[in-house]
Amino acid sequence: MNKNADFTRGPIVGPLILFSLPILLALFLQALYGAVDLMVVGQYARAEDVSGVAVGSQIMMTITNLISSFAMGSTILLGQKIGEGDRKSGGRIIGTSIVLFLGTGVLLTVLIPAMAGNMATAMQAPAEAFAQTKRYISICGAGSVMIVAYNVLGSIMRGIGDSRTPLMTVAIASVCNIAGDECFCRTESRGWKAGASCAGAENGDRDFDGTWGGDVLALLLSWRYSVQGLLE
Repeated sequence: MNKNADFTRGPIVGPLILFSLPILLALFLQALYGAVDLMVVGQYARAEDVSGVAVGSQIMMTITNLISSFAMGSTILLGQKIGEGDRKSGGRIIGTSIVLFLGTGVLLTVLIPAMAGNMATAMQAPAEAFAQTKRYISICGAGSVMIVAYNVLGSIMRGIGDSRTPLMTVAIASVCNIAGDECFCRTESRGWKAGASCAGAENGDRDFDGTWGGDVLALLLSWRYSVQGLLE
């Protein structure tokens, strides 16, 4: 049974609601990443560690929302071409999006850790929590390429009418985020190391999110489109 939504025939409202709900849930789960880190760190670490995660997670959520918003453009363009039956143009859009966002992800992976101190200063992080904020941003920023990969591949899947696979991917990553945070914070000594460890746990879970999602989406895309369509 084809699980991809098709809005070119039949009723619109019902399928549109069913298509939109997984997108809203996926965005909600992404927004919970920082909240989960904050909650877990608050159980094991000091006040300055909690402050560092609170400030740092706001920066990372802002960056993630920007990436997600830009990636939505691929969803719109790809959906238009799929609806028109123009798969060759759809393949070009997929290829262009992957190349563009891959470059963006690599650039962010380099820039965010390098500018972590400037970002913490711009957010007016308290002096007592400045080191923790900077480290949180640096560790999470090092996984930016995977955050970008998830969002662009998710936007491509939604463009071809599948909003469930991105939700499944981020749901698995959210569960791993909770388990990873608990594991790292329990095993590390309390204090700033706990905060850094929890940040590292989140970064690892986002890497898992991007890698697992990338494998699944790549398989589905290779089934839907030919290699020639991607490269032409």
